[in-house]
Amino acid sequence: MKNNKADALLIVEDDLGLQTQLKWHFADYNVITAANQKEAISAIRLHEPKVMIQDLGLPPDEDGVTEGFELLQQALHLSPHMKIIVMTGNEGNEHAMQAVKLGSYDFYAKPVDPDTLDLIVQRAFHIYHLEEKNRQLNNQQESMLNGLIASDTKMLKICNMVEKIAPTDASCLLIGESGTGKEVIANSLHQLSLRKDNKMVAINCAAIPENLIESELFGYEKGAFTGAVKSTVGKIELAHKGTLFLDEIGDMPLHLQAKLLRFLQERVIERVGGRKQIDIDTRIICATHKDLDKLVETGEFREDLYYRIAEIQIDIPPLRERGSDKLLLAKYLLNKYVKKQKLQIIGFSEDAVNGIENHTWPGNVREMENKIKRAAIMCDLKYISALDLGLVNEEVAPLNLKEIRRNAEVNALKQALIASDHNISAAAKSLGITRPTLYDLMKKYDMQ
Repeated sequence: MKNNKADALLIVEDDLGLQTQLKWHFADYNVITAANQKEAISAIRLHEPKVMIQDLGLPPDEDGVTEGFELLQQALHLSPHMKIIVMTGNEGNEHAMQAVKLGSYDFYAKPVDPDTLDLIVQRAFHIYHLEEKNRQLNNQQESMLNGLIASDTKMLKICNMVEKIAPTDASCLLIGESGTGKEVIANSLHQLSLRKDNKMVAINCAAIPENLIESELFGYEKGAFTGAVKSTVGKIELAHKGTLFLDEIGDMPLHLQAKLLRFLQERVIERVGGRKQIDIDTRIICATHKDLDKLVETGEFREDLYYRIAEIQIDIPPLRERGSDKLLLAKYLLNKYVKKQKLQIIGFSEDAVNGIENHTWPGNVREMENKIKRAAIMCDLKYISALDLGLVNEEVAPLNLKEIRRNAEVNALKQALIASDHNISAAAKSLGITRPTLYDLMKKYDMQ
């Protein structure tokens, strides 16, 4: 065995003879031992082991598995990426399967065969290091895309578009339902642009009264109207050298659309009540939940302005059309909130996962965030249930397998892998297939 002293291995075994034997056998690792749940939890907090070998029968329940399952769940809550190998007796196959379902990496039946256990432990460390490298790459990507969480094909295409568009100065129009993440994408476009060191200035055209929006955008000179006691810079000026984000552009009054069009054509503005022309260098990003084509037809939105702001248009799909993104986002939002509030919640129960997948999410990501935040606050257990989320009566949406068989299989694979935190054994079990079959399907659909 090669020298692995940098890798911490935790052995949880109440049989001191077997514990000593395992500690001696794995001496090339940085071995930490524990005889019960309390010692194991302390060791996880202190040493942060990458792999844990754990006997399911721990005191005071040596003949049962209650204490072992409790440790397994607490260990994964404290260290979600740690690989746990559970040891069971010869008759413990059912318990081993339950442990895998709860998130353990693998299982091993006693009596101990050192060579077999060696291979399992080596593979566990190998997988841990691969996943750690992958997490580092994902964290870099996530920081670049500033909060865009996606695995759905349509959203991944949008992420790719954002990366290509961001370094340019092309005007972008983001179209999508309320709560789909238009502002998140606008932020990503800014953060990946050459203007990232300057401000991104946002204004919601629907939230400002019609008689004030012009002065908010263009600023005003002293004495321009009653109450204008000093000259004030507008949002467009504040965005000089940066990015101007006009949210809900479809609600902008017609007379102001003409003034905005002139600015976009000439890149100069005049403050309200002023005569001086001010040169502005800013990138324009607009967003709306309205159908601008229809507004153009009815004369409520200028066609020339539409083509000016939509040099590149990004259509953001609603959450209900984003397949496996629903569960991926739910887990991301829950982990983020649990970490922030230091809660003891581990994850979602099976009925909660079903509820998340089957709910249509009319409020999109914003609705999901609110439901998860409320559930996390109200939940008294370690797993959030469908009842906590208010999703107890969700009905399964019918599928037309003739048209979407491939998408259904891909989404099922993604959902199973996400739900099991990419534990292949657990994902295969939840899908009712063998591990080799799961690997074959992943290869078939080119899933890494």
